[in-house]
Amino acid sequence: MDAGFLLRGLIIGFSIAAPVGPIGILCIRRTLSEGRASGFLSGLGAATADALYGCVAGFGLTVISGFLVGQRFWIQLIGGLFLLALGVKTLRSVPAERAAGASGSGLAASYVSTLLLTLTNPMTILSFAGIFAALGVAETGGDVSAATLLVLGVFIGSAAWWLLLSGGVGLLREKISAGVLRWTNRLSGAILLVFGILAVWQAAG
Repeated sequence: MDAGFLLRGLIIGFSIAAPVGPIGILCIRRTLSEGRASGFLSGLGAATADALYGCVAGFGLTVISGFLVGQRFWIQLIGGLFLLALGVKTLRSVPAERAAGASGSGLAASYVSTLLLTLTNPMTILSFAGIFAALGVAETGGDVSAATLLVLGVFIGSAAWWLLLSGGVGLLREKISAGVLRWTNRLSGAILLVFGILAVWQAAG
């Protein structure tokens, strides 16, 4: 097996996860209000979705990718409405005095919500396809082991970013006052609303 595919997968996963979008905002906000575990699990949901889309691109599953792009309107509309709901919820939330304890149901909800939210952006598959082509990995020559290493690298690279982000924000949690957290909620909610409005607008366009 060519370890180069794993390395390139790591680069792809990290580079796609790193730009701060709605998932990044959610991860930061949940880390501040609910603790590092919730923030990291939120990011891990996105990393799982990235790996799934990486499977579609890496294994050349054109039928699935074609379906996702073909259903872009409904998928993106659902994602936009989900972002709007999260934005409103975040704006109305009251920051806790301390991070909430890690409960199984709460952590599972953090993971599943970001997994579904990331999956509602079917255009991500085009991003993967473009980056795979740019790095010379668009074609794995039917080599299942190479494609597997590529997807594994995407997951690890994406997860590494979310671990760094949630860990870094978590270090600041105890130094941030309730007032700052309140404004963080307002800013995060407003940004999520903007992302939601843009998603709905793009779906309708």
